[in-house]
Amino acid sequence: MKLILADDHTLFRNGMALLFKAHCEKCEVWEGDTLDAALAEAAAHPDAEIVLLDLNMPGMNGVQGIQRFIETYPGLPLVILTGAEEPRKIQDVLAAGASGFIPKSSTPAVMLSAIRLVLAGGTYIPPQFLSNAAAIAPHAETSNLRERAQTQLTERQMQVLRLLAKGKPNKAICQELQIEEGTVKAHVATVFRVLDVANRTEAANFARDMGLLD
Repeated sequence: MKLILADDHTLFRNGMALLFKAHCEKCEVWEGDTLDAALAEAAAHPDAEIVLLDLNMPGMNGVQGIQRFIETYPGLPLVILTGAEEPRKIQDVLAAGASGFIPKSSTPAVMLSAIRLVLAGGTYIPPQFLSNAAAIAPHAETSNLRERAQTQLTERQMQVLRLLAKGKPNKAICQELQIEEGTVKAHVATVFRVLDVANRTEAANFARDMGLLD
């Protein structure tokens, strides 16, 4: 396992690094204490398999930090490791593109299992919050859904949504917005999460119904 671990609490970060090295054969951990440090480690170690970020460390600015990291490294799974455990926070984190949300109160065994799940392509949500996470958005009022989309999607993601709604494939979106295809895929994945849809057609229909394409 090769991972990047960024947290501004040195004792916690060092303890987590020791935990990973003790339980994972040939585990490599690169540490940082800010978002910029995490980005630098990702640049220095392109073979990293996963990144764990504290939600409240310097440079994160909440979900904006998640979006910044994913836009820079769309192919690197990102997991939030934090002391914040509110159901709404979990939804925001996943909507921003994170592949998991691990409370710092979790046991070492749970943390390792969650990381392995994400490395296998899954998304980790603490079991005690699964019902809350599923109930927050799907049954909300239309106005709330529109507001959530407008506040959680960046301007670039809105541009991707508008082009997606026009039926344009990823390569065409890349050319029009002059961004990499991996970045487009990351934006599309975030759009799907925020709008709570499963495919491009549903995303386009939702956006039209909510008046997001005006």
